[in-house]
Amino acid sequence: MIMSKKYVGLDVSKNKIVVAIAPENRDEAVRYWGSINHTKEAVVKLVKQLTKEGNVILDVCYEAGPTGFELHRWFLELSVLCTVTAPQALDGNKKIKTDKRDAIRLAQLWRAKELTPIYVPAQDDEALRDLTRAREDSVEDLNRHKQRLTKFLLRHQIKPSKEMNLWTTVYEEWLDTLRFSRVAEDMVFQEYRNSIREATSRIKRYEREMEQQTKSSNLAPLIQALQGLRGVALVTATTIAAELGDIAGRFATPGQLMSYMGLVPSESSSGGGRWQGSITKVGNAHVRRVLVEAAWSYRVSPAIRRSLRERLEGLGPEIEAISWEAQRRLHKKYSKMVAKGKHKGTVAAAVARELAGFIWAIGMEVYKRQLKEKARKQPAA
Repeated sequence: MIMSKKYVGLDVSKNKIVVAIAPENRDEAVRYWGSINHTKEAVVKLVKQLTKEGNVILDVCYEAGPTGFELHRWFLELSVLCTVTAPQALDGNKKIKTDKRDAIRLAQLWRAKELTPIYVPAQDDEALRDLTRAREDSVEDLNRHKQRLTKFLLRHQIKPSKEMNLWTTVYEEWLDTLRFSRVAEDMVFQEYRNSIREATSRIKRYEREMEQQTKSSNLAPLIQALQGLRGVALVTATTIAAELGDIAGRFATPGQLMSYMGLVPSESSSGGGRWQGSITKVGNAHVRRVLVEAAWSYRVSPAIRRSLRERLEGLGPEIEAISWEAQRRLHKKYSKMVAKGKHKGTVAAAVARELAGFIWAIGMEVYKRQLKEKARKQPAA
């Protein structure tokens, strides 16, 4: 039996999915099929209708968006090829933009293999990613609550009698002494403080769960190994592992990882001229942020102090060698760029880019270890 393939483009929104179909033969026009509800039952019915002839292979694609990856998993359960592609401008005519046109254009581009697939995490990995992003949201909430309280005190011209750093133990003890004569003002002050305490407690709960994930998650070996790097403790390591997943499987070279993080310079080249600008900032902003934060650790001279020594314990000589080489090389780079008068933000981004290379090396080392462990457990032929 000769099988024919249909390339299916889906424009996905919260409540509905618009469907367009491109036949395998490029000489045939793409046709608009219609729309369905965004439910699993409707997707099952769609697959049955499109494959009722019995000799059809479906190849489905849709753009990544706020609806996540459940639709992708529904198609996989039905044994249908499905790819999630990177969001992009589908039509240059911004005055005419409809779901129907977008679905048709998606089907056309997918048939021509001109769309870029993205990584779809396993459900366990996605759950870990949700955990790290929820903690990140809570940190943002905490900072907002603190800013609201400090602005409240500023409006009332209330300040400590002596210089002290904000949100230290001494500062908190000073806040405990404040009282307001008006009930409304006192209530506002106490509620602001309660919101700070609640956000702080929530962050601690997230971090306790992260500690559990370093023991039970399938990404636990990677999380533990990444903590062997200076500046990469529990939260940063968990964030990197959750956002990147299978480093060895996704990125063939360190350069690909750097590009994915948006840490490579932008470029404009024409003829014999070549100009490089600031970093592209495309790709995953979450992992780029924690990497730049970690990069500041390398301004300090190389050393293995207690906290890093404890994290390195049991990781093996290979990880220790990568960690030490990272310290030596990145501190040298930081010092050299600062001596040239480079802006410290630029220096941190450059160090973060090279740090991504060491993260890739650790990902490869973890992958090799897993292969060896898997081979060891397999019974001899």
